Amino acid sequence: MPDQTEEALTAVSTFKYAYSTCLLVFSVTLIMGLIGTKQTSLSQGAGPVGAYFAIWGGIIWLTMVEGTQGSLVGLAPVNPELYKDSHPIAFLCNKVTIKGENLNRYLMGRQFMVCMIVFLINISGGPLPDPDGDSPEEITLWGFGNIIKNIFFTTGLAMVFLTCMCGQLNSQVNASFCMLDYCNNYFAVFTMWFALAVEMSGLLHSSYLIQMLVVKLSGQEVKSREAPRTAFQSFFFWFRCLASLAILCFCFAVTFVALFNGQTTMWDGVPASVALVIFLILMTIVGMLEGMQIAFFAVAKIPASERGDSYFAKKTCDLLFHGGGNNLPGFMIGRQLSVVTCMFFVARVTSVKLKDGEENIFGVPDVVQELFNTGLLGALMLTIVGSIAWQLVASAFPIAFLSSPITYVFLQICLFFEATGVCAGAWVIAYIHKTIAGFQKDEVYIGTSEERAMKNMNDDSKRLPSGAGFINPLPAFKIAAPKSLKALMESDEAVAAFVRALSQASLKPATEES
Repeated sequence: MPDQTEEALTAVSTFKYAYSTCLLVFSVTLIMGLIGTKQTSLSQGAGPVGAYFAIWGGIIWLTMVEGTQGSLVGLAPVNPELYKDSHPIAFLCNKVTIKGENLNRYLMGRQFMVCMIVFLINISGGPLPDPDGDSPEEITLWGFGNIIKNIFFTTGLAMVFLTCMCGQLNSQVNASFCMLDYCNNYFAVFTMWFALAVEMSGLLHSSYLIQMLVVKLSGQEVKSREAPRTAFQSFFFWFRCLASLAILCFCFAVTFVALFNGQTTMWDGVPASVALVIFLILMTIVGMLEGMQIAFFAVAKIPASERGDSYFAKKTCDLLFHGGGNNLPGFMIGRQLSVVTCMFFVARVTSVKLKDGEENIFGVPDVVQELFNTGLLGALMLTIVGSIAWQLVASAFPIAFLSSPITYVFLQICLFFEATGVCAGAWVIAYIHKTIAGFQKDEVYIGTSEERAMKNMNDDSKRLPSGAGFINPLPAFKIAAPKSLKALMESDEAVAAFVRALSQASLKPATEES
């Protein structure tokens, strides 16, 4: 683990690794037990074997979705010729994503894939709601009492630990340090093309309407790196935008009808109005957390003197960049835990479940009703309205986003979750995975950014566009500058300005320098 976090093991960190790993093992055991006794939705319908394949297939795919994102975003500024021979498959992936606006298309498609896979994991391993109410007494597993069942099943903690540590955080850790090795396989290629296909399908194209509105309100322009659309391309684009908007509205209509008729997997006894409020609150929380990482990414590149006069914006930035930026990765860990928790609750609120004899919603055929029952409608709504829309707003108005006291409160909560070490087991899994796979840090293959610059193979940050209308995420775990330099930059603004000037100079093409 020290190799992953670049910190020496201490008694506290060792304890966190140990107790978090024990929690994870216990949670996985409970979930596998539920599936084996047919107490989850999928295991009851498809049998335990089918549910086992689905949940572990989903977890494994989720690791690749998260890891590929870190790799492709991190490698975007790096000249692909540096690793063309050593990592030909990673080269193939990156040549596709750095072309035109493909990286943004991939990120949009990937956002839906995460929600879709989390919803799949939920129906595979989440406790089966009983028809009379989801009371812990209805769950019988190895004689465990209500306390254990309430903590791990009713609250969904067992599923959160499994998804966060096995499916997301461990892959983000390895992909942030070993980008080349992580995406140098055909599974990564398949994942990349699948995400691009999701975007091309037009399912998420209503997000572009939100993008246009946000950019217009900000008074900025989206600078595309592609040629203007032809007449046919414009028609196809706008057709998908309108179709996506219609599908999104239909998803909301189905969900609201199901909520008011008590036809979701929401806990029994919760009034329809309360269920609707819970749904909206959860969507808002996810949106805030998604937008925060984009706002932090934007603010990280703005000098302290240009971050405005807002009291909470200053407090948020002071906390975020305290200790040379060490709270940045801490926020990302706590944020991941919070977002996944909300996703499982949204899945419960939006997944449709009809009682025997009830008529299908809007009288649709049984096949369509089965699609409603999967919760995919909730995944689509969460992706567009609860995730992408907020990220686009934060990209256009980062300072305004940080000026909210809610942002500061959420940052504190995320840092608290990270400080508890409850997800520290992810580093144990990452270390095991890295050792077995033989991953090496990227510097072994392509050197540091300074070494690449000395070879006239400078990184090109223009391949990673940012600003209004872009949803490039904040790097999760890797801060490039040495700790001593970061401390000096924080204590002396002149040093910080000098380093920023050097950084900008190193990114200029050779033709400009001459």
